[in-house]
Amino acid sequence: MAPCRTGRSVDDREESRAGHRPQENTAHGCFSMTQSGQSSPEVRKSVAADILSGIEALVNEARQDTKPLEIDPYRSRLFELFVTADGARLIPDDRETGLSDEDDPTDLSADGICRSLARRWGLDMAARESAAEQSRLPPDQLHQMRLLWSVMRMWMEWSYAWRRWNEFHH
Repeated sequence: MAPCRTGRSVDDREESRAGHRPQENTAHGCFSMTQSGQSSPEVRKSVAADILSGIEALVNEARQDTKPLEIDPYRSRLFELFVTADGARLIPDDRETGLSDEDDPTDLSADGICRSLARRWGLDMAARESAAEQSRLPPDQLHQMRLLWSVMRMWMEWSYAWRRWNEFHH
């Protein structure tokens, strides 16, 4: 049995996906699983909202402290949120999904996070207005956009590494 990213063995993970385990542990506690190994839509939305709020709080804290997200403790805490999202199966494989403007509150891919936080912060509208008026983003919005890009970049790198884990660990 080879260990998987979550610390459980591959056999344990497959057993969990097969529905043999009644509970799935995350950093946000346990949530009920169905026989197919999937949580209810309401629970998925709640867990996704908690993770997204955690990312937002972390970004705001780094901004307030004028520290980059790429250094600890911010990077470590963001990675913990990534692992929680992955464990809750909220990060779709970008090879199997296309880009969409659809607002799926359970999509915690890098694109989904960017879309959700940009809407929450008004950056999506600010970017559209800036492009339409051929003007620059205000400095505070540009700074917030750069922080969001940092989150996206790290999230995409971790997603890529997670997806390719088995190729290099057999």
